[in-house]
Amino acid sequence: MRALRVVTSTMTSGVMLATICVAAQRPADVSWSSVAPGVEHAQIVRGAPSGGSWQINALRVDMARARLDVVRARDRATGLEPVTSIAARTGALAAINGGYFRTSGDYLGDSTGTLQIDGVLWSEPDRGRASVGLERRGTASRLIFGHVGWRARIDVGGRQRSIDGINRARGADDLVLFTPQFGAAPLTDPTGIEVVVLNGRVSAIHIPGGGTAIPAAGLVISARGEAAAWLRRVAMPGARVRVRTSLVPIDGAINPWPAAEDILGAGPKLVTGGRVDITDQREKMIPTFRTDLHPRTAIASLHDGRALLVVADGRHPPERVGLALDDLARLLIELGAREAINLDGGGSTTMVVKGAIVNSPSDLTGERPVSDAIIVRAP
Repeated sequence: MRALRVVTSTMTSGVMLATICVAAQRPADVSWSSVAPGVEHAQIVRGAPSGGSWQINALRVDMARARLDVVRARDRATGLEPVTSIAARTGALAAINGGYFRTSGDYLGDSTGTLQIDGVLWSEPDRGRASVGLERRGTASRLIFGHVGWRARIDVGGRQRSIDGINRARGADDLVLFTPQFGAAPLTDPTGIEVVVLNGRVSAIHIPGGGTAIPAAGLVISARGEAAAWLRRVAMPGARVRVRTSLVPIDGAINPWPAAEDILGAGPKLVTGGRVDITDQREKMIPTFRTDLHPRTAIASLHDGRALLVVADGRHPPERVGLALDDLARLLIELGAREAINLDGGGSTTMVVKGAIVNSPSDLTGERPVSDAIIVRAP
């Protein structure tokens, strides 16, 4: 194996960050710099197999000495916010971009997959895609990985029906719940029925219904088509309303998700048991998403229980060519990953350390506002 060679060093907000060119394929070739107790950062530059260069930033986090949290942009279910802004307002030591989101329309920034924060579900799973969960154990935490589904039913006056979504646009025959996390009111038009639930009972019925105010201590049931016809039949003033939702594992009988405080969905899975395990086909992703070179963001758990956050720059050859998912998975394993999933990438790929962006976002306009972030802060 060839030796590691240091090519540059930079200073970011008082933290020395070593840029290294790695020729050997082993974790010892990466030089880590301390950001804070339990938090280390490394910048890696190496030649890409197809030509050009990879530029990679990595954070290694001791889950007993620092805390990870999922934070929503502007603390609302829609809208966008730069990672730098999310990190600044939460006092984060570091942060990376999170999951997938709608990029246009009235629901701009709406999460398109599992999102749970502090035990409250903001967005339902999408096609059983991979997710990462944060389980608290006293002052320490651990990461949970897997493919997530959900079961969701609503009981109105003793009549039950499945719930189609949470805090998202209604489909033609959908029943969607809007919770206070969404904001003041749903972005719905008056083509259905909306029922206000307060203290577990129907407090108001709007036919037609659209844009109904969401009570701080309740929710709004919004429905169209067949779902609206059902809701019209069963919703009576004062009727008791019960909502039951649960996240369930798609891979195996053991359900780790009830223990998770925060959950973020994205995908595909990249690493399982320390081996490459890319589940793009089962997660219904187009084949080129795996093979094309793009900026990438990923989160992993290491064999020793620490967390690993990685961003890889791209779309600016030859200095930054991006990675295929197979290359990303192998890189994570090289850095010690036991389990890992892919997060949103492309122009969203951003890492902030001590208030400064340490990678090179690919958009010509610079940092892209995103829907959510994973932040690192003192416990």
